[in-house]
Amino acid sequence: MLSLDFIRTNKAKILEAAKNKGRQVDLDKIISLDDERRKLIQQTQKLREERNKLAKQGKPHSAEGSVRGREIKDELKKIEEKLAKIQSQLDLLISYVPNVPLDEVPIGKDATGNKELRKWGDLPKFDFKPKSHIELGEDLDLIDLERGAKVSGFRGYFLKNQAALLQSALMFYVFNKLVKKDYTPIIAPAVIKGFALFGCGQFPWGEQDTYKLNDEDAYLAGTAEQPVTSYYSGEILNEKDLPKKFVAFSPCFRKEAGAYGKDTKGLYRLHEFWKVEQVIIGKNDIEEAKELHEELQKNCEEILQDLKLPYRVLLMCTGDMGEPQMKKYDTETWMPSRQAYGETMSNSIMGDFQTRRLKIKYRKKDGSTEYCFSLNNTALASPRILIAILENYQQKDGSITIPKILQPLVGFEKINTL
Repeated sequence: MLSLDFIRTNKAKILEAAKNKGRQVDLDKIISLDDERRKLIQQTQKLREERNKLAKQGKPHSAEGSVRGREIKDELKKIEEKLAKIQSQLDLLISYVPNVPLDEVPIGKDATGNKELRKWGDLPKFDFKPKSHIELGEDLDLIDLERGAKVSGFRGYFLKNQAALLQSALMFYVFNKLVKKDYTPIIAPAVIKGFALFGCGQFPWGEQDTYKLNDEDAYLAGTAEQPVTSYYSGEILNEKDLPKKFVAFSPCFRKEAGAYGKDTKGLYRLHEFWKVEQVIIGKNDIEEAKELHEELQKNCEEILQDLKLPYRVLLMCTGDMGEPQMKKYDTETWMPSRQAYGETMSNSIMGDFQTRRLKIKYRKKDGSTEYCFSLNNTALASPRILIAILENYQQKDGSITIPKILQPLVGFEKINTL
């Protein structure tokens, strides 16, 4: 969420940012409401000053003072009701104002405007007709999509046998790798309250993709970013303790309502999956945030390099990044069946957009307080990453070699044909 002061002094910049992100905002209405709010606040201050003056002069108990006291009370009540109504309108309108991208973010309407920064790894060259992860999963009894749909519904799946062990090994390996880098390990709840989703910017824009439970104010998290970023909500941290770095493990749930008709087969786009997520709460310092952003990026690239999976890194354009983001990298891994790179990691600087909503501050050395910055990046999302592993590591005889880094964890070197 942007502050009212920032909105008032950066109107043109915010309008341009909203346009480039494909969002409509009514800044004139916001400023008009804020003007009215400020006038009403001044009126309440004057009325309270008058009431205090009457009290000091000993007039509240006089006939004249008693009448005026009741008038002030009635006027204050009316003004406070107006203030509450205006504040509610303001909160709603401001909640739809997206964050302002950094200057280095390319302007574009959609994915065609993204900028490729680099590639790593050689694409596999097969001397046979390669299979998709769906075919490999069926042939080797690793994935059961048919029974998954029967039991779970559309986009349901079962991971079986070596695939189940492979996913567990992946999660364990990545989790430990980041713990060794001094990221605090945390198991995040999947059931969260609405304030966490609003705070992270999932609401109002992504509400259609969120599962709501029957319990009051209970939702399923779409990523560990949501509960972990909200961990310090309403708190004031100490500057000396920042940045706070977390590696979080959690199940994730998404309706994928905005992706109707896309990737309907296989493991690429699912309602339920598992993630290891990186989350950082840092100081209100954009240069430090950029350094941390690169650190998060290095971590996820190291993971793909450990797995020997070809990938590329994109700097996302304004039209292909989320509303809360100031800057975003996507890391895409090569998936032979798609004959393309597919997104596997998403790395974002949020600035103080989330922390304002969540009221997360830190106390500086001079005693003043300021809103923190937040950042997040996927470390691993599975079973999507299994698409890349199964397809890139497939062999001519129909078997699949296990990445060497994972072989000690799974206890086998190859998934053989039945």
